Amino acid sequence: MGPPLHILIVDDHAQIRESVARFLEKNGMRTTVARDAVEMDAKLATGHFDLLVLDVMMPGEDGLSVCRRLAPEGDLPIIMLTALGEETDRIVGLEIGADDYLAKPFNPRELLARIKSVLRRSNRDEPVAGSLAGRKVSFAHWILDTDRQVLIDESTTETPLTTSEFKLLAVLLERARMVLSRDQLLDLTAGRTAGPMDRTIDNQISRLRRKIEPDVLRPSVIKTVRNGGYCLAADVEDAP
Repeated sequence: MGPPLHILIVDDHAQIRESVARFLEKNGMRTTVARDAVEMDAKLATGHFDLLVLDVMMPGEDGLSVCRRLAPEGDLPIIMLTALGEETDRIVGLEIGADDYLAKPFNPRELLARIKSVLRRSNRDEPVAGSLAGRKVSFAHWILDTDRQVLIDESTTETPLTTSEFKLLAVLLERARMVLSRDQLLDLTAGRTAGPMDRTIDNQISRLRRKIEPDVLRPSVIKTVRNGGYCLAADVEDAP
């Protein structure tokens, strides 16, 4: 049995987003909520989500604009929530890439059914390397070959990575110079939340450092940020 599905709910009405979150959690899903597009972007940058429930009418950037921006990436299914009778919004939403829509007010059970239906249609394996899949990237004094999951140093010596090490490194490289907490890293690499005294990420960081750091006792590539988490402190570029 895999990790629970993680749903991001974006709606400016607190009662709607919180009640939807409670219902989905009672039905075995993980949820994260956001009140607008700005908060949504922050959540997307630091977490892995299986589906986005997106309200059309929001202050600031509206749902149609958000859908138009996210849909071309093609890796996050979107269900739009529209006002009752706003047929134009529903048609436009589907035309610009939404996977389904639901008119307010709605029965939470119908939303759950639509989420399951959309995920069945869009179910596909995500590349372990995320956006780095199929590329060679350079950072610090290393080149990472994502297809072969190996590190190559300046003398062309190759260091193989385990799947967990590779996935963690890929997540850090995708978010270079961004501080990520242990919970965020666990979510992005394993799609689950940390339990009490969970040391999974710390152990994986230690193993990864032994392979990439010039001095394990004074790490300069993957830095520990006090009360924050970890940060890949290097620029990342496509390797020649």
